[in-house]
Amino acid sequence: MTEHSELLDQLDTNHSKLSLDQIRSECQTHDVRYLQLQFVDILGISKCVELPASQMEKAYNNEVMFDGSSIDGFARINESDMALYPDWSTRYYEPSPDGAGGGVLHVISDVWTDKHGADGAVPYHGDPRWNLKTYLAKVRQELGWEFQTGCEAEFFLFDAAALQDGALVTQDDGGYFDVDPVDRGVSVRREIVKQLEVMGFEVEALHHEVAAGQHEIDFRYGEALQTADNLQKFKSSIKSIARDYGLQATFMPKPKAGINGSGMHTHGSVWKDGANVFRDDSSETYGLSKTALHFIAGIIEHAGAITAFANPLINSYKRLIPGFEAPTVVAYSLANRSPMIRLPKATGNSKRIEIRSPDPTANPYLLFTAILAAGVDGVKRELTAPEPVSVNVYLESAEWRRERNLHELPASLGEAIDALEADEYIRNCFSDHIIQHYIDSKRAEIVEYQQQVHDWELQQYLVKY
Repeated sequence: MTEHSELLDQLDTNHSKLSLDQIRSECQTHDVRYLQLQFVDILGISKCVELPASQMEKAYNNEVMFDGSSIDGFARINESDMALYPDWSTRYYEPSPDGAGGGVLHVISDVWTDKHGADGAVPYHGDPRWNLKTYLAKVRQELGWEFQTGCEAEFFLFDAAALQDGALVTQDDGGYFDVDPVDRGVSVRREIVKQLEVMGFEVEALHHEVAAGQHEIDFRYGEALQTADNLQKFKSSIKSIARDYGLQATFMPKPKAGINGSGMHTHGSVWKDGANVFRDDSSETYGLSKTALHFIAGIIEHAGAITAFANPLINSYKRLIPGFEAPTVVAYSLANRSPMIRLPKATGNSKRIEIRSPDPTANPYLLFTAILAAGVDGVKRELTAPEPVSVNVYLESAEWRRERNLHELPASLGEAIDALEADEYIRNCFSDHIIQHYIDSKRAEIVEYQQQVHDWELQQYLVKY
């Protein structure tokens, strides 16, 4: 990604408007004994450094260091000293599980290089959160845009004890929007909502999903950086609360064959001067503005590269197959859920697009950067969106798709990484460090998978041949 040092002053890299005394006062109210500074690696896995509350001033002054050489995709061993710069606007409090004191203050942080180095402290270009912050600031400066996003991250709940014995046992046989019997799964879902609301989330809905043991909890959309931060908090909280109920929560896209996988439908809209620029009430194309249609065309243009971030695991592509409500075709429609992009029946300032292909293992900081970058390219080049699809594309032939110039999403992680490597425009919206380490990590994952012998192969081939 091109250097944009002039943008640094626009970015809140330190204290927001909170004083150290204010933070200490809040900690006393919440009986905080520990401070947990969280950050995310290139693969989207949350990491943290935990401190006793007595070290609060050290954290406030950005003096908490860690060894970046031990983090996936971070620094080489000779440049490993890194500092955490807490973003205090992301803070939330977790009470002691037993009510006996020892609450925890969690704060999401940016990663900077060692402030004692020869050049002083600078933002670390391998930090996915910093990459998104920088790209959002660039778009804000150039176009005046604010990118709003919302995510529907589905997850499964399995019995933790059975899982240790290798069995995937769910707590229900429910289906989509079923009225569940009150069991551990429902209790966990309600407890999650309770905790999310304490953390400041506005939860809009919770329900059972299509597969047994599969759930969805939706929280209100927000500015892209806030949504990415909230998604990391959301996933961590769900896993923690599930464990308290003897359950294992997983966001793995396809944990069981033959059932629907877990997606993360991602909604997006662009705002400028307080108005939704995707909205045009006079438009005959679903009330979408020309800007929105160009934005959609950009996503279609760069769909392959986006998929490398939206579906980052080998397992992701076992979800993206026909017949299980996951999209496989790069197209858009009004109500049809089979293409990659759907236009929800929203009016007024709720006008938005829904990208249905991502799954909840995506690193949201990288995903949102890729989606926005693709949309910006579509708008700047005034790309033309194809005609919307009104039929179930799962049921149409490959010849039918070819006649309409409809392309398939990548069918494997390898294909998606190939598409990212071939898409210079999308690559240039990320730091060189992030792109190279991300691609190298995914290539290594593919090689490791290919070297394994799986149970299916033994059952199919061992005796037969």
